Amino acid sequence: MPIKNRFAEMQTEITAWRRDLHEHPEILFDTHRTAGIVAEKLTAFGCDTVETGIGRTGVVGVIRGKSNTSGKVIGLRADMDALPILETTGLDYASKTPGAMHACGHDGHTAMLLGAAKYLSETRNFDGTVVVIFQPAEEGGAGGKEMCDDGMMEKFGIQEVYGMHNWPGMPTGAFAIRSGPFFAATDQFDVTVVGQGGHAAMPNTVADPTIAAAQLVLALQTIVSRNADPVEQIVVSVTSFVTASTAFNVIPPSVNLRGTIRTMTKATRELAEKRFKQIATSTCAAFDCRADITWIRGYPSMVNSVDQTEFAVEVATAVAGKCDLAEVTMGGEDFAYMLEERPGAYILVGNGDSAKVHTPDYNFNDEAIPAGCSWWAEIVERRMPAATLSDRRTARHPGRWRRIRLFRPSNPGSASIHSKRRAGERYFARAAGSRD
Repeated sequence: MPIKNRFAEMQTEITAWRRDLHEHPEILFDTHRTAGIVAEKLTAFGCDTVETGIGRTGVVGVIRGKSNTSGKVIGLRADMDALPILETTGLDYASKTPGAMHACGHDGHTAMLLGAAKYLSETRNFDGTVVVIFQPAEEGGAGGKEMCDDGMMEKFGIQEVYGMHNWPGMPTGAFAIRSGPFFAATDQFDVTVVGQGGHAAMPNTVADPTIAAAQLVLALQTIVSRNADPVEQIVVSVTSFVTASTAFNVIPPSVNLRGTIRTMTKATRELAEKRFKQIATSTCAAFDCRADITWIRGYPSMVNSVDQTEFAVEVATAVAGKCDLAEVTMGGEDFAYMLEERPGAYILVGNGDSAKVHTPDYNFNDEAIPAGCSWWAEIVERRMPAATLSDRRTARHPGRWRRIRLFRPSNPGSASIHSKRRAGERYFARAAGSRD
């Protein structure tokens, strides 16, 4: 099935929700207004359960299908938080909060999942339960982990979980995904190289941390070129180099380095941390300096499950006509925590020829809304298809109905119901009083 007509009809309404959220961005866990709006709408849609305060400011809604013979429970997740960026788009609905903006499209993600929740609450054309998850603090706060730590998966009985992110540069409403490691683990480091400062004209009397730090920046790149398996993806980036003095004639007593290391597998992640600490310690020691190291373990690598990815491709192909193979990205995504708890998949939806995410001129493309909403709805309706009459009868009266195989009788003249059915045809027949 292509784009659902209902979402084409709802696009103006969903766009209005999205633009309201865009005007009022909230950062990390301070998503109180956004969470309030989400909870209010889910309640108005008729969700069976709406709970707030999960993972501090997260919201969860439960929608039960017309039947539940499958016993399946699927989670759908969207992130709600914005970024500490000053918006420069000049839009009529630009951020009204100085220094904050929706520069990653989480306003669009939230609006699309709200649209899907409204549709699913109206139709309930599925056999099972869907749990819609609205998460705070994806941008560095590990809100996904906090929701999991609050027992969300167990409390709502979630068996599979699916997520989505818009992607600039992909055609609007197109889809792309890959199985296995998809987004990188995102560790950070903070190293203070401590030496002995002094007069720049007398370098022989000091232990110069600037020289040690400069050598360390270069030496750290050997983790990529000489330690990691060449076929593994790994990035080592030193992003800040700050000396304790900015004077022209002073050798500083210390230098601070900061940066990030991105990896795709647990083995490479462990190797990178081990070699980083060894190289930092030994390189600084070679220049009579000391390395004070702070290692900040960030999000794990986000790994899509094989079966759920194949299913996500099937759904995306039904909605958009095809689904492309996505490239591995060294960006981070805390949906990784949910995928560590349950099997699932995370897909990209095209945002068209827009500015890149995390830039002050970015804006979510509202034309992607029907495709995104349709994918959410199809995930539910295809994974938990509505039960047939016979399914519902079997569920209500187990043991009273059984599947019978009927065969065409050998005598073609026999006046029997059997002669009216094809050989091997299956049907449900009442078995009251029969013995299995």
